[in-house]
Parts: sequence; C-alpha cells; structure tokens
Amino acid sequence: MDIKVDFESAMPIYAQLVRQIRHEIVLGNLAPGEQLPTVRQLAVNLRVNPNTVSRAYLELERAGLISTRQGRGTFVNVREEVVEADRERQDRLEEIVQTVLGEAALLGLTPEEFVQAVQDYIARHSRDLISEEARRNGTIVF
Repeated sequence: MDIKVDFESAMPIYAQLVRQIRHEIVLGNLAPGEQLPTVRQLAVNLRVNPNTVSRAYLELERAGLISTRQGRGTFVNVREEVVEADRERQDRLEEIVQTVLGEAALLGLTPEEFVQAVQDYIARHSRDLISEEARRNGTIVF
C-alpha cells in the first residue's frame, strides 16, 4: 500500500488517508480480505499521530470498506460489502440531489440552471468553501 501524506494540504491528514485507502480498495489494489497495516505501523511509516490513522480506519469501517477483528487486525471487506457500501453512499447522494433539485425547482430553476449556479458558486467561493472547522474535521461547509 503506497500512501502519501501532504502536510501542506488544507485537507486533514486522516481525510487524506481515507481518500487514498478508499481509492486503493475501489481500484482493487487492496484485495478483499487483505490485511492493512496496524495503526501503529502506518503511523510510524507516515510519521503521523496514531490517533490520525485510527480515525481514518474508523471512517473506513463506518463506510463498510474495512473491518477490524479484535486481536487479528484490520482487513479489507469482501467485494460485495464494498459494493454495498458504495451503493448505499450513492443512494444517499441521490436523495440529497433530488431534495436540492426539488428546492431549486420551487425557485423556478431548471436542473441545468441549478448546475450552472452551483458551478458559478464554486468558482466564486473556492477558497472559502472549507472553513477552519472543516479543515480540522474533514467536512466541507458551504
């Protein structure tokens, strides 16, 4: 597993780990059942606090991508579980989009106008999209 941390990034380190490990799992570079490094091993290798790695592993476990087995280690979930986790994530995203598009329609916007408005907003506020709080906890606040 080739994980790199950018200490200069606005993205929190744990979020960088989550993103990279998720990417490796989705691409199949981390096979189902494959054991991940221990929290301590990965923390030492990356020169980060073990709590940072632990938080990343917890996020990945909540997403259904990995499982920790007490006394045995942390493992990549079998493909069906990963696919199911991604499906649930996609379903939730679709719910959010449907709600937002409904609100936009109430304002008289077409989906295309709404997409353009979102793109314009991001272009105007790209530096402000991540608040200081978001930098600390890995969430984006608009």
